[in-house]
Amino acid sequence: MNILQSIFTDYYKHIIYELHPRPAVIENVNKMIHCGDSSHGGAMYGCPHCGNLKFVPFRCKSRFCPSCGNKYNQLRSFHMSCKLVSCVHRHCVFTIPAELRVYFLEDRTLLDCLFHSVRDVVLRMFSKMNKTENFTPGLICVLHTFGRDLKWNPHIHALISEGGAGNITPWRPVKHFDYNFLRNAFRKVLLERLTSRIGPAFRKVKNEMYTKHADGFYVRAKPNLCTPDITIKYISRYLGRPVIATSRIDTYDGENVTFHYTRHEDNKTFTETIPALNFIQKLIVHIPEKHFKMLRYYGIYAKHHKQEKKLRKCISAEKQRFLRSIQDWRQSILLSFGYDPLCCSECGTSMLVLEVYHKKTTLFEQYRKVMKYG
Repeated sequence: MNILQSIFTDYYKHIIYELHPRPAVIENVNKMIHCGDSSHGGAMYGCPHCGNLKFVPFRCKSRFCPSCGNKYNQLRSFHMSCKLVSCVHRHCVFTIPAELRVYFLEDRTLLDCLFHSVRDVVLRMFSKMNKTENFTPGLICVLHTFGRDLKWNPHIHALISEGGAGNITPWRPVKHFDYNFLRNAFRKVLLERLTSRIGPAFRKVKNEMYTKHADGFYVRAKPNLCTPDITIKYISRYLGRPVIATSRIDTYDGENVTFHYTRHEDNKTFTETIPALNFIQKLIVHIPEKHFKMLRYYGIYAKHHKQEKKLRKCISAEKQRFLRSIQDWRQSILLSFGYDPLCCSECGTSMLVLEVYHKKTTLFEQYRKVMKYG
């Protein structure tokens, strides 16, 4: 049991009866707490040479779990990498003012407006370069609801190809991103969408946003010269990572939790010590609703786009087939940690699956199956 599981196990009743969490939170917390618990099922492996046995418990496969979240991160990063066109990509960040964050916290369906606003603004920036060609870039958006200090701060990380496919021209490189257009258009499109969703009550806030943020909402769109290799590293860093890694939790004494983070502005490291229940509350607020898509593809990266197959990919089809062949659980453990989980510790022979146990399978049913009666 890791330190995060210990914290949530100790305060589970407080979470249920004091914080009154959403159903999605309860589901993910239960999964994370019982991740690797042998009583919740697993697989029994046996060595065909020496008869050595090994039981491997099931994992929870929750993105909230630090270990399973990293595994999810690796798999989705690979699938994203297979879609990338072989060109330079730019990593952009679309943020919103602090005054608007509470609206997305109270109504999480509004998070769709963030995705749709970024999509509309980027596609519009490319299409207005030549209305006849209507250049379309590749756009991958990832939603983050947290900052390094764990506060609620929804923002979009976008990976945008520095080029687009046109109706006539197969591909046109685009080195200049209209920074002022991105800021002002993102502000306008997002505020219009929020007004249509929330209603007339939001109009006063909308007018205040135009006054306070006359230059638009902050968008980081500086050139970063992302070659395909660097692009994949960006993907691995920003996709599906857990809210906090266990390595950032320094101590837990049963009442208080001490964690650290590095601030973006000056790269200084800060340490905070807060009550365990407050720490839990900071984490669970970032658990998304069930089936909510935190990662979305637009432009030529959208599913079944007519121009996608005409462009040269970052990873060739032959390399993709090879990489898919080593994406199973055994190979992932071997590549990540340097050991084969199914290698017999006694003789070194590859172990085979003997039986799979599920949580709902009672001990009596297993006994009856072994004894072959009933």
